[in-house]
Amino acid sequence: MKKAIIYIHGKGGSSFEINQYKESCLGFDMIGIDYNEYLLWIVEKQIKSVYEKVEKTYEEIYILANSIGAYFAMHTLQNSNIKKALFISPILDMEQLILNMMNWANVSEEILCEKKEIPTDFKETLSWKYLCFVRENPIIWNIPTEILYAEKDNLTSHETVDKFIKNHNAHFTVMENGEH
Repeated sequence: MKKAIIYIHGKGGSSFEINQYKESCLGFDMIGIDYNEYLLWIVEKQIKSVYEKVEKTYEEIYILANSIGAYFAMHTLQNSNIKKALFISPILDMEQLILNMMNWANVSEEILCEKKEIPTDFKETLSWKYLCFVRENPIIWNIPTEILYAEKDNLTSHETVDKFIKNHNAHFTVMENGEH
C-alpha cells in the first residue's frame, strides 16, 4: 500500500523541515509544501495543488502540520480523503487567535474595520479582510487527529485545545516545557 505524508510548515518554516521526520516515518513517502505567503486564500491553492497530485498516486494520505500550517490544512483539506492528521503546536481557532492579537495590540473590531490593516509591535499585521475570511469560512474537521501541544504555547490556549478535543475526533499529548 502506497502511503504519503504531506507536511505543511508553520510561519517562517520551509518544506525542508520534513527531513527531520523521515527516520520516524518509515514506509511513507514524505512530501513537503513550501509557501512564503500567509494569506489563507493564497496558500489554499498551493496546498490543494499538491494534495490533488498526491491523491492520484497514494492509497493513504496523512497530514503532518505545524502551527499555522495546521490551520491551513484544516481549512483546505477538511473535505479531503485524509487518513489521519498529526499537528504540532497547532493553531486550532484562527478567529480566537486574531481576536487575542487585537486585544494585545489594543485594537477594536471597529478600528480594524475602518483601517483595514494595522501593523503591531509584535511583528504581525492585523487584517480586517483576514478576520472576515476566517469568519465566513468555518472549518468542519472530521479527520482523526493527534496533537502534540506545547505546554507553554502562547498562541493556542489549553482551553482552545480542550474545546477542539471535545468537539473533534482528536487526542493530544502535552510536551512539557515546550513553546510555540
